[in-house]
Amino acid sequence: MDSFIVSARKYRPATFATVVGQASITNTLKNAIRNQQIAQAFLFTGPRGVGKTTCARIMAKTINCENITPEGEACGTCSQCVTFTKSSSFNIYELDAASNNSVDDIRNLVDQVRIPPQSGKYKVYIIDEVHMLSASAFNAFLKTLEEPPAYAKFILATTEKHKIMPTILSRCQIFDFKRISVEDIAGHLAYVAENEHIEAEVDALHVIAQKADGALRDALSMFDQLVSYAGNKLSYKQVIENLNVLDHDYYFKITDYLLRGDISNSLLTLNEIIENGFEGQHFIAGLTQHLRDLLVGQDKETLKLLDTSANIRNQYLMQAVQCSAGFLLKALDLCNECDLNYRNSNSKRLHLEIALMQLCILANPNADALTRPAMAPLKPASSEPSKVTPPVTPAPLPPAAKVEEPVINILPKPVEVPPAEPVVQEKPVVIEPANTPPATISKSYTGLNVGNLMNQGTKNTINEPEEKQLIKEEVLPEQSEAFTQSDLEKVWSEMAVTVARQLPNLYATLTCRNPILNEDNSIVISVENKIQEGDIFNNRPELVTFLRKKLRNTSISIETLIIDKPAADRKPYTDTEKFEAMERNAPDIRKLKDQLNLDIEM
Repeated sequence: MDSFIVSARKYRPATFATVVGQASITNTLKNAIRNQQIAQAFLFTGPRGVGKTTCARIMAKTINCENITPEGEACGTCSQCVTFTKSSSFNIYELDAASNNSVDDIRNLVDQVRIPPQSGKYKVYIIDEVHMLSASAFNAFLKTLEEPPAYAKFILATTEKHKIMPTILSRCQIFDFKRISVEDIAGHLAYVAENEHIEAEVDALHVIAQKADGALRDALSMFDQLVSYAGNKLSYKQVIENLNVLDHDYYFKITDYLLRGDISNSLLTLNEIIENGFEGQHFIAGLTQHLRDLLVGQDKETLKLLDTSANIRNQYLMQAVQCSAGFLLKALDLCNECDLNYRNSNSKRLHLEIALMQLCILANPNADALTRPAMAPLKPASSEPSKVTPPVTPAPLPPAAKVEEPVINILPKPVEVPPAEPVVQEKPVVIEPANTPPATISKSYTGLNVGNLMNQGTKNTINEPEEKQLIKEEVLPEQSEAFTQSDLEKVWSEMAVTVARQLPNLYATLTCRNPILNEDNSIVISVENKIQEGDIFNNRPELVTFLRKKLRNTSISIETLIIDKPAADRKPYTDTEKFEAMERNAPDIRKLKDQLNLDIEM
């Protein structure tokens, strides 16, 4: 049985013309050979699998060819070309610097350089992974590399140019190899498949090319692996299954759901993807790339940036028409933020689901969060006017008003009654805490609305109340009416009650002590700690405006004074202070904490 040769070796380019994706470099080398302007040393650098060593071998073969073609290629028939093909040439030496990186190895190389070639024009030394040489080895190599004999040529190859000494770089002609494009890799794979009599779908070859990430050798290795599995027919489905690639159809389908604001189907599709074994970050990265391709596909000038086959490119063009550029830009920002925060999230699946819900509401602000199309509103329970009984006195609705049963949702929504409607709603029963000021108005929980999970931007809050100013700031005319301490205390109490409607903590801070009026109309309020001082500082403009308006004096200002109480009398605020207060009442609690190795966390 014949031994199997992998495609990367079997179809390794033998001439400059057959090198894939490096036309600028191969043209430069051919011109140098044609014009007899061959440098003493070359450095080939670039990613793995892009043809560095291959070009070095072709270069070594061509410069020793006895019958170079007018195009600067080796003839392939002379004795030098034949011996090179059989790997029996004495003029070409290949050294792996990863395993021969000591000073002694380089000294042996320098000793060989002194011996001229027995046949042919040049002795060529190809040193692969040259960045692995030690600093001493580099220094031993410097003199020979700078002034070698006329018959000696050095070709260095590396994937990490930044690790090479600058003194070495300055003695070489540097050629930077680029990553091979998806189209070039797919074309070469089609050529290999045709020679091997394998029927391969174009989309399948493009998936292999994308997965190779610019490395032709990786693409050929994957191709051999897939052919071993699929046989002589290679389909797109077989490729995505074996390479663990998420099908493009998932991204097209989920984008359709996002544009319709269909949260339910979006979450179900995500669940299907996760059940198929795909990592969540792999999905969000692919969705980001998909949205990027849709944005690129909206302009004919940027259409060439799509690294896909013709069939998939047509799908991108059709879906790109349905998306606005503004939506795609905001969606890309959301997906990128989700991708960055994914690793730090404790609930990774919820992190992805929230991102999808944000995208749905971003595309369709009127999307009903989790309502399916089959769920229709129920018919009115009765055609007669209904009545709602208020907590104090029963009040019938107007004759024309009808109360319909609400639409059934998976999650309840807050009931909002427009102020202009005469409908009287029953107030929810609210249990107020004992320390709440009498004027404090408590809010009851009315349920969770998934539709309000996210604002259309990037806020991640659930039923977040709108920010309201306690007292609107306004520019008052200059006034200087005199007032007394009693006038101040009266207005101060009125202001504390007004503030307490929204900020109970600030109410407690304002009423714990009486304010003190100074001669310059500055008001000093004593506080116990930095927290209370911060409460007053954050609302100082509104408080000052209230006092100036009520007392008709625009020179009023507010200052705070922290009174340091003894530790026993100080009200605990932090977790540590609360624990210490508990310890004073129950000394054994610290022993329990130390024995169980507990942390202080309330």
